[in-house]
Amino acid sequence: MQQLAGVSNVVCTAVPLSSCLLVECYCDHVAEAAVLLSAFGGEMSELRDRDWVAATAPEHTPPLIIRNRLVVVSSPALVLPMQQRYPGRQVLCFPAERAFGTGNHGTTATCLRMLCDEARVRRGQNWRIIDVGCGTGILGLAALRLGAQHALCFDDDASAVEVAQRNMLRNGASHNIRVFHADVFEWKPDESERAEVVVANLFSGLLQRAFPHLRSYLTPTAGGALIVSGVLREQEDDTLLAAQQVGFSLLRRTVCGKWVSMKLTLPA
Repeated sequence: MQQLAGVSNVVCTAVPLSSCLLVECYCDHVAEAAVLLSAFGGEMSELRDRDWVAATAPEHTPPLIIRNRLVVVSSPALVLPMQQRYPGRQVLCFPAERAFGTGNHGTTATCLRMLCDEARVRRGQNWRIIDVGCGTGILGLAALRLGAQHALCFDDDASAVEVAQRNMLRNGASHNIRVFHADVFEWKPDESERAEVVVANLFSGLLQRAFPHLRSYLTPTAGGALIVSGVLREQEDDTLLAAQQVGFSLLRRTVCGKWVSMKLTLPA
């Protein structure tokens, strides 16, 4: 393990009932693998390009019920039955694909619940949302179905953007949602693109660096909300401190297992 410390994409796994380690290294090129083989021995095999998220997803994922507003299913075949079973609720279809955000992870589910609560508070108002690191696009689309007038969804992973765009078509999203490829540290919204609600389900280290940018995404009027998730409990204090240093204050925190989600706002 020490000799391979500088090599990226190395996975070391303890073999059950043995004192041995299984060392796997994933290389982009055959030449890279050949160098490792000459130094350490072992075997080399080609890894086929496939959608590992879909391939490893459970076959029968139960519908996800969010408050009394949303139902998230993993198959188009379940949409009509769920609409019939839950009349008046918005049914969204997000199969497991090569992007994060089917709703089953605790961070995504918590963001969906917080969006439902936010939509209830903003009922009758005009509000927009920016979904940062959108993954499948589930949060932006959910916000639209909950009453937002417009949604901007972006991710720095081109594969995720493709999946999100496909999900918009699958769910019949209209012209008032835009999915695009961008980096949170480089993209700057026009004045008309700022939103009353921003949601960012990102890793804590990324969030801490991104707070100044996330602040610029909110409209300058009072009452804007930033919903963040992807924060481990032991990272909560550092993450909140980073948010407070750029002017955010905490309105609400929710714990789901080892994850913490927060709703933040800016002073009037």
